Amino acid sequence: MKKSLLEVVVKGIRQLTPRVREYLLCSLDASPLPSYAPGSHIELHTVSPESGPIIRHYSLVGGAGLWDDTPDTYRIAVQREDRRRGSAHIHDSFGIGTILRVSVPKNNFPLDRRDTKSLLLAGGIGITPILSMLRSLVRRHRDFELVYAGRAGADLAYCADVQRLAGARGRIHESGSDNHLDLRALLTAQPGGTTVYICGPAAMVDATRREASTLGWVDTRVRSELFIAGPTGDEVPFDVELKASKRRIHVGRDTTILDALAAAGVHALHDCRRGECGLCPMTVLEADGPIQHRDTYLSEEERTSQKTLCICVSRIKGARLLLDA
Repeated sequence: MKKSLLEVVVKGIRQLTPRVREYLLCSLDASPLPSYAPGSHIELHTVSPESGPIIRHYSLVGGAGLWDDTPDTYRIAVQREDRRRGSAHIHDSFGIGTILRVSVPKNNFPLDRRDTKSLLLAGGIGITPILSMLRSLVRRHRDFELVYAGRAGADLAYCADVQRLAGARGRIHESGSDNHLDLRALLTAQPGGTTVYICGPAAMVDATRREASTLGWVDTRVRSELFIAGPTGDEVPFDVELKASKRRIHVGRDTTILDALAAAGVHALHDCRRGECGLCPMTVLEADGPIQHRDTYLSEEERTSQKTLCICVSRIKGARLLLDA
């Protein structure tokens, strides 16, 4: 086992909505787990009998003041996607007593409690990091406003917790074809010095950034974490060939190229595992199918060329991929 990974055990399970399940993770020996700040996440490492190694990122949503958690526990919430076998594997196979490996907490979405005001925007399961921020701001009596958006009729996880904590400063917005969240009006109403923290689908994050830019906000006033498009149901397993080492490595339907390489002992530069940082792109020499780009780093020109891909999130719809590595 990698030294950077921690062994934890599933101590509790709670069904939050028909699709979202919460897992309470505890250290094996009841010793304190590494502490974390609002916005942090962990990497969960597991293995699917069908696809092989799987690594998923889940925000930490627990903490004193929201639940009676202790320093030896973490809480995560996993939304099951019918066509995403990673989440289905977790829902189907994780039970009380399951031992897992997780990374130490990482934070690419930190909350600055010095902000004049914090505007918290959550879309769907994006509530998970926002919830820890909300709890922190309430406990410290900081100024904030919260909007939790979801599709009309959808079951929203942690809805009661959000309403209880946010009170009159929070609202639930049910989106529909004729009821879109008016981001421009929301941003226009904010006082100077407000910082937006948004987590949700890429379309929601992009729209917020566009409206903020139109209103003359500096980029640093909008901080985000988004969900990279995951498997869509038409993924196929394929083989990756590495030109330099002449190795052939199999990539399962629900395994990323990066995870498959790591499992085979091949080191590749990476950091975010979400297609954002730009460390992992590799040059494509040959591919017998189109590249399915799922990053936010490459330019449209680079994507169209089909000559490079981010191995942490993207894949091909074919059987063979030759990389210049």
